[in-house]
Amino acid sequence: MDNVIISNPREFDRKKKAFIKDRKGKIHVLSDFDRTLTKASTKSIISYLRDGRYLTKDYAPKAHALFDKYHPIEIDHNIDYDEKSKKMYEWWKNHKKLIIESGFDKPTIKRCINDMIKEDTLAVRDGIEEFFRYLRKNRIPLVIMSASLEDLINEFMKQKGVYSDNIYVIANSFESKNEKAVGIKRIIHVFNKHEFELKDLPVYDELLKRKNVLLLGDSLGDLGMIEGFPYNNLIKIGFLNENVEDNLEKYKLAYD
Repeated sequence: MDNVIISNPREFDRKKKAFIKDRKGKIHVLSDFDRTLTKASTKSIISYLRDGRYLTKDYAPKAHALFDKYHPIEIDHNIDYDEKSKKMYEWWKNHKKLIIESGFDKPTIKRCINDMIKEDTLAVRDGIEEFFRYLRKNRIPLVIMSASLEDLINEFMKQKGVYSDNIYVIANSFESKNEKAVGIKRIIHVFNKHEFELKDLPVYDELLKRKNVLLLGDSLGDLGMIEGFPYNNLIKIGFLNENVEDNLEKYKLAYD
């Protein structure tokens, strides 16, 4: 536990006691996916897809060109937040169009995820499978909001045997026809999660009965997932995966 930091022990203890007092019937979990539920050392689903093997031959070089253009903007702390958000939307719109043009379909999804699991390229953090089972057993809703692809996240959880009807995924999604992606339905990136409110979910009425929220994320942008929700108590757990020295103080201010 040496690498676990509690920013404000007194405030954290207050929140924890409130959660315990209200019991598990008042809790729901709101989480990012890549490098939050999954290990920081494994690839994201998108980066694995971008490496080739699954779509048309010209997909990988074009996808990498987009990455080389936009990723430096994403990690540059000197660029204004609104400008970053604008550029990230531009990146994802162009990338999703490219994915559609490159033949993204249901068989590709299943093959990609099967290979990732077999090669251990994508793995959940230690204890996550037990965490999922606990949430399922106790009927605690888990809302996953991610800048990854909804179809790939769902397929991963199904193949890992952790998918259940208490899980709701809000992520990048496509309009499909005959199991093939034909249009863009929703664009989510790390800086616009605040735009996708929980009230749009069919489970929202249930969430309103569960106003103690456990939020899990690995970026400061993940804090936007809770925006607009009238929670009573919020415990924020942040996974600081890289540039620790540069970002530690910011994370201590933002996360519990």
